[in-house]
Amino acid sequence: MTASYDTPVVLDRREGPYGEVALRRHGPLLQIIANGCFLMDTSDGRSERHLVDAAAAALAARGAPPGRTTPDLLIGGLGVGFSLAHAAADPRWGRIAVVEREPAVIDWHLTGPLGELTAAALADPRTDIVEADLVAHVSKTSARYDALCLDIDNGPGWTVTEDNESLYAPAGLASCARVLRPGGVLAVWSAQPSPEFEGTLQNVGFQQVRTDEIPVARGVPDVVHLGVRPG
Repeated sequence: MTASYDTPVVLDRREGPYGEVALRRHGPLLQIIANGCFLMDTSDGRSERHLVDAAAAALAARGAPPGRTTPDLLIGGLGVGFSLAHAAADPRWGRIAVVEREPAVIDWHLTGPLGELTAAALADPRTDIVEADLVAHVSKTSARYDALCLDIDNGPGWTVTEDNESLYAPAGLASCARVLRPGGVLAVWSAQPSPEFEGTLQNVGFQQVRTDEIPVARGVPDVVHLGVRPG
């Protein structure tokens, strides 16, 4: 029996380090499912592009990094690749590192269907894919960046796994600030606004905290929370 156009088809399903992850095709769309929860698909990408552009605009307002002509970017979460593809298409960025904890997601880009979106970005010499848990990575890495764009959950109050919750708490945000150079920008994607998270950003020392709304076709707008590490 042939599946109808409206029936999702599982292309790959694997048991990862944090549970089951699956890649589905639903009509023209590719979807990532984690432990039965829909995470993202290839339908749009405007929120992910705005995430990167908002960080770039905040940096531009502060001027070029001292001693360098292009800022370095760390992206938390590879997902379907919208953020990476958009960043790599922008010559303003220098080094672009992407931290992804699911080996399956990385494989789907390197050798699978998601490579259609990110082939050019992955071939860019500025791009580096790091297989690691972001929570651990920001607390241990010696690398420093001018911007950190987080898109690993549905927002500070709606995490994919419970252990991600620590990233949005004061200690986790302090680790995010740690990997940023002075004047660096933290940008966090969320499916809904969180005044509480804005307050946490301010309480741990981020400055110029604000929330940008990204209109969606239906429902509450997506948002990007922004904060600047003091110079």
